[in-house]
Amino acid sequence: MAYDKFTVLQSSAYPLPIENVDTDQIIPARFLKATERKGFGDNLFRDWRYNSDGTPKKEFVLNKSIYTGQILVGGRNFGSGSSREHAAWAVYDFGFRCVISSFFADIFKNNCLNVGVLPVQVSESFLAEIFAAIENDPKAEIMVDLEKQDVILVNSGLKESFHINGYKKENMLNGFDDIDYLQNIKEEIVDFAGNRPF
Repeated sequence: MAYDKFTVLQSSAYPLPIENVDTDQIIPARFLKATERKGFGDNLFRDWRYNSDGTPKKEFVLNKSIYTGQILVGGRNFGSGSSREHAAWAVYDFGFRCVISSFFADIFKNNCLNVGVLPVQVSESFLAEIFAAIENDPKAEIMVDLEKQDVILVNSGLKESFHINGYKKENMLNGFDDIDYLQNIKEEIVDFAGNRPF
């Protein structure tokens, strides 16, 4: 299995109400030398999280102890810029299993789906409701139900549905990446190939 199955996630969240967050901000280019998906979480938002001497910037959201959880809530146009898949690796490696925004760059969105991070696109108005709920209570929980394709603010019960490609949804529900999916239907592929005329 490529990653843990994603069915229902209920968690508090980190709010990052900044628009146009690009992949170079998510993981700066100087950290792209590694080829394994390990250690990238340490440098997630590196230049926003740390001073030049390596000390944490107290005002940055990931350094504030009042926030916890496996959900990152970002502003509109999250993950724009280059196509580096390391950005999705960094999000996953830090511990996030879901990113919520009102719009995602397509390549970043697909990179997330390939590594087990669910990108949930909601309306601008619902995104504002989420940010308001977290501002009111930093421990406010959000429920993301992949099977039903719903996002729910647990305290208020407000919810909104989201769209996801059917193939990617099934893969996430099963914890599959593309290779796992093919291996899972190997017998069908062999049978199909065996019945093809030469």
